[in-house]
Amino acid sequence: MLRDNQQFNESIKSNSAFLDELRQKMPEFFTATKYDEEGNIIESSAFDNDKFQQALKEHNIDELSSGYRLDFIGKNYAKKQAGERPTTVIVPDNDHNQKEENKNSRNLFFTGDNLEVLRHLQQNYANSVDFIYIDPPYNTGSDGFVYPDNFEYSDDQLKDMFALNEDELKRLKSIQGKATHSAWLTFMYPRLYLAKKVLKDTGVIFVSIDDNEQANLKLLMDGVFGEGSLVAELPTIMNLKGNQDQFAFAGTHEYTLVFAKNIGSFTPNELSVDEEAAAIDWIEDSEGWYKQGAGLVSTGQNSPRIHRPKLWFPIIIDNELNVSVPEKNEVDKLYDSELKIFNDNYAKELTEKYETAGVEVIWPTVNSREASWRWGYNAVKAKPDEIIVKSGRNGYSLYKKQRPSVGDLPSSKPKTLFYKPEYSSGNGTNELKNYFGEERLFSNPKPISLIRDMIQIGTSANKNAVILDFFAGSSTTADAVMQLNTKDKDGGNRQYIMCTLPEPTFTINSDGTEVPTKAGETAYKAGYKSIDEISRERIIRAANKIKEENPLLTETQDFGFKHYRVVPPTQETLEKIDYDDQLQLDLFDDMIDAFSSEKLGVAGNADGFDTILHTYLAKDNYKFDVPLQMKDFAGIQLPYVNNQRIYLIANNWRAENTRALVNAIGKNELVVQTIVVYGYTLEMESLRELEIALNQLENKVNLQVRY
Repeated sequence: MLRDNQQFNESIKSNSAFLDELRQKMPEFFTATKYDEEGNIIESSAFDNDKFQQALKEHNIDELSSGYRLDFIGKNYAKKQAGERPTTVIVPDNDHNQKEENKNSRNLFFTGDNLEVLRHLQQNYANSVDFIYIDPPYNTGSDGFVYPDNFEYSDDQLKDMFALNEDELKRLKSIQGKATHSAWLTFMYPRLYLAKKVLKDTGVIFVSIDDNEQANLKLLMDGVFGEGSLVAELPTIMNLKGNQDQFAFAGTHEYTLVFAKNIGSFTPNELSVDEEAAAIDWIEDSEGWYKQGAGLVSTGQNSPRIHRPKLWFPIIIDNELNVSVPEKNEVDKLYDSELKIFNDNYAKELTEKYETAGVEVIWPTVNSREASWRWGYNAVKAKPDEIIVKSGRNGYSLYKKQRPSVGDLPSSKPKTLFYKPEYSSGNGTNELKNYFGEERLFSNPKPISLIRDMIQIGTSANKNAVILDFFAGSSTTADAVMQLNTKDKDGGNRQYIMCTLPEPTFTINSDGTEVPTKAGETAYKAGYKSIDEISRERIIRAANKIKEENPLLTETQDFGFKHYRVVPPTQETLEKIDYDDQLQLDLFDDMIDAFSSEKLGVAGNADGFDTILHTYLAKDNYKFDVPLQMKDFAGIQLPYVNNQRIYLIANNWRAENTRALVNAIGKNELVVQTIVVYGYTLEMESLRELEIALNQLENKVNLQVRY
């Protein structure tokens, strides 16, 4: 489980994650992996740079001779971290998860280092998240940020990994425990890199930041997501009156950077408008609300009729401003597709014909130049009521009716100056106070309406969107998701994934007494020993408030969440994991119980089996709501997952257990593709017996042994 990952991490270089991505997307530029007779890798695949360069030349792509990039101390170390696997385990909080409101919930809350959480989610949530919002530390010097990594590698290892000399090594280690720009960028890079990998191709990420790191974050995200993936950089008004404590200018805003994973696949949404704005701009007809949209005449580069000949035809306006088009056979005569010429004489005849009949004939023109319509003939004929006709001094103008993009209510495209009175930072503070009755329980919580609007913009009204926030803070994002699921009774089934550190609200004196920190004093006095406790309690109280205010909500609404702690093993367990002589397993203590919540020093009443199983489920691409049954094999129960996989996590496994398992598979009582064995609990003889028995089955079963 962990030893395999530790050995893998030792082989990771600063470019490993990038090469893996290239290998997945362009396997034709990699050599084949070579194996020996026993299936062991003797030579890994390598990037064929000569072949790649030749491909560039063949397609006449010139290399850039100049350009720019963001460099910082620790960049290569950050890239290495982006490619590493988790060295922690996932411990379920059974006390919480087994409560009625939580046991079937799809919402997730992780307590732990978000880098490790993102590493775990690389498997079971790869390309699965629709929307990410994060409010990372701003590195202001007063927000408590310092680079947290302790450089687990020795100086010699670091020098070897990154080809550093003594001075360069000293510079790298200079960011440890510091709040420099380089330290912040080294902290953010692997988290953003891994966040991109869990996003769907249609997904988007919103990041809040202030002036201190805004420029650096923009360049960092350009590097991770690509310059062409920038959707917007939004000044976000959080204090309209202005912060009078700031130097020279009273600060009113911070920034929201918006990047799509794939700009061509991302579809942004509009926001609903309030009643006052709707009364000014919007009109209601038999089909619902609409307002005047873009002109029906195309004005872009391809507007001239020569570029879009099929979109050059007349539209007829009668005395009551009704819209129609000539017969199809008449329109077809306007342009000869074979000769590629326009029949201008026939166009004049057609105009005269309809004008003689007492109706107006409108051709698409821009400044008296022949242009084209935005809609084709069939669209105009099918939707004449979706066209607004306006009369002016220069004749008639035609416009599309713009319908709401959010439900049936009036909506508008959000402005790049992101502002509503509800976005005030004071609202976030008041919302938290209303839940807890305490002032300053949490510093600078974001207001619910701000996050709610971001989610609406970013998820194209997807009522089943998966929302991730790995700097969850006070869990405003979870609150916003729950409100969207109930807002206007849209029946939404959006799912949230929250992650935050168990940041303590106190320190311990030399005499063992607890002393609240300055930032955590209010929370500590209110009974909260860590910030994540506030975060989870806020979700519970917000859910109760929504249920009280919406008594008619159906029972299917998901107001619960599953809670997991992501923690490292104890030092004693790590030493045993590093022990290589598997022939002397009898020297080990119970290597299942070593991963119980009690032995790991956390709450939740999880036994070691629960921890190992959930860690394996994430590794093997299974979400935590995957169908799971416990099957008995001669007195030992094993989990049978998704009707395809068995996890052999058990002490005292004997020959009779192997017979029962293999017989069940052989008699087709179970369909099993893979058996995963937790290697620390099976003696070599028992493992060999299992392997021989499986090989005798008609259907091949893949056997994996993990350490």
